[in-house]
Amino acid sequence: MSPPPVILATPRIELTEMLPPDAEAVFELNSDPEVIRYTGDGPFASVEAARDFLTAYPDYRTYGYGRWAMRRKSDGAMLGWCGLKYLRDTQETDLGYRLYRRHWGQGYATEAGLACLAYGFDTLGLSRIVARVVEANVASVRVLEKCGLRRIGSIDFDGEPGLLFAVERPLP
Repeated sequence: MSPPPVILATPRIELTEMLPPDAEAVFELNSDPEVIRYTGDGPFASVEAARDFLTAYPDYRTYGYGRWAMRRKSDGAMLGWCGLKYLRDTQETDLGYRLYRRHWGQGYATEAGLACLAYGFDTLGLSRIVARVVEANVASVRVLEKCGLRRIGSIDFDGEPGLLFAVERPLP
């Protein structure tokens, strides 16, 4: 099977759709308690459950975007995922990311986040992008700030104190 087409590229990474062949990597990512500590998500029960999730993931077809696999250009290693997600309940688009712990602190989340924001504004024509984060997740808060998002309020994040961030479309 050929690799999925590249949706976004930065100097160090490529973003592609996550597909069923990525199930083992997605299972591994969500199996690390530190990686999912602040996400509100639990681990997948099995690689097959991760594959079923990826097979049924509707966002690419429904909205034309979603969470994308993040791969390092130099060796193709899966770093995690980053992307945009349409939130039906608020009718907003959310920026999110998740990386393997071994890739934390190397700037990948910020690099991918900035690329996703540019795609959202320039390609999708969005006027605003939001992000939600558990307040205690200071590393993720810092990534959002580096990406230009600003705190606009407090929220309940799956029972935890959370923060809501947003950025508006840059003026032409």
